[in-house]
Amino acid sequence: MTQPAKSHADAVPQAARPATRPVASGRPFCGLIDPILVEEPVLFAFPGSVEREAARAAWTWAARDVCPHLVAADAASSEQLSAADLEKLLPEMLAGMKAALERVDADSEALRRLRAQFGRDTAREEINVVMAALRARALLPKAQGFGKAINAMNDDATLGAALQSMPLQDPQMAALMFQAALGQVANPTRLVTAIIKLAGSADEAAFVRNGFAPLIDAYLAHAQNQLGHLQLSGPFADIDLACRSLDRFHRLVRALTGYIEFARGSRATQVLATITKMVSDRVEPRLKEVATDLNQALRRPREGHDRIDDDRLLSAINGVYLLATVRHCRASLALNAVFDQSWSQTGQALELHIQRNLELLRQQPGDPLTGTRLDAAIKMAEVRFNPEYADTLRRARAAAERRS
Repeated sequence: MTQPAKSHADAVPQAARPATRPVASGRPFCGLIDPILVEEPVLFAFPGSVEREAARAAWTWAARDVCPHLVAADAASSEQLSAADLEKLLPEMLAGMKAALERVDADSEALRRLRAQFGRDTAREEINVVMAALRARALLPKAQGFGKAINAMNDDATLGAALQSMPLQDPQMAALMFQAALGQVANPTRLVTAIIKLAGSADEAAFVRNGFAPLIDAYLAHAQNQLGHLQLSGPFADIDLACRSLDRFHRLVRALTGYIEFARGSRATQVLATITKMVSDRVEPRLKEVATDLNQALRRPREGHDRIDDDRLLSAINGVYLLATVRHCRASLALNAVFDQSWSQTGQALELHIQRNLELLRQQPGDPLTGTRLDAAIKMAEVRFNPEYADTLRRARAAAERRS
């Protein structure tokens, strides 16, 4: 009589199994590869980063399908397994993942099933990046520390020597290290200028010859990663986060386009053009709403009782902050025409509403609603114009109240 085949778990000796299987964390691989994870949308893949959802799918696959004897069945969703617990299991898990990939590579149907399970055509390549990151897991925090240390380096020679200490002869390892380090670097331009001095040329080919092509990829990956933070629609949009992301995008892009001479039609220029368009397309609709929001927030209702629309007022203030950020970053965006129109309309509308509300305050000095609108307008004027103009308006406001 034919005996049923033993499962993979049954084939593992009893002594090799933990007495009580730990439960895995919901974070991909318990956070061990967090420094190289990026958020969707990911339009272009890079060797030093992997999308968080792809890492989560790889974590589920490794824990549930490859090594079910190591981690409990609810591995992908529980939060009880620590990084220290996973460290003990990783050598065997990595060996199992490698063996599973070898079987996938030998069977086109297995590859099709893997892609279907992940819901991604790039599943095989993403698992490679995940496994490389897991092998380099001890170095990723050190790379982050390296990025922080760069912020304190004032001497270009010291910075150049530090950059040469990176594993430039191993492109995959260098890609992971630069991806982890760059997230901690406050001024990305310094790395580029230091490498130009080392290479003796600003040409992209010189970067490649000297082993710094993975650094360019890291810049592009981090610039692309800002897309996920530019959710500007709806009343709960995080404008502060969007402004910080725009500023970071600008710093990364200017470090590349302002200093490196890229070949026409190179992949880097194509990636930059596509990402720039995507970022601009996300910001443009919100810019067009700034003047409208401002007018509606600072104007008294024509009918009914006078009241403050707090949501509209907050939206107007947020819009002015976004407008000022775009002005600072406009060299890295494709928004010149829309920005110029919105900038001009906002300035004109602010001056008009400030004068109207000052007149109303002189007529009714104790009106709290007029005072609230005027305070908000002065705050926006400080951002749109300058602090000195805002101080002048505050003195005019105080004078209007004293005249009563």
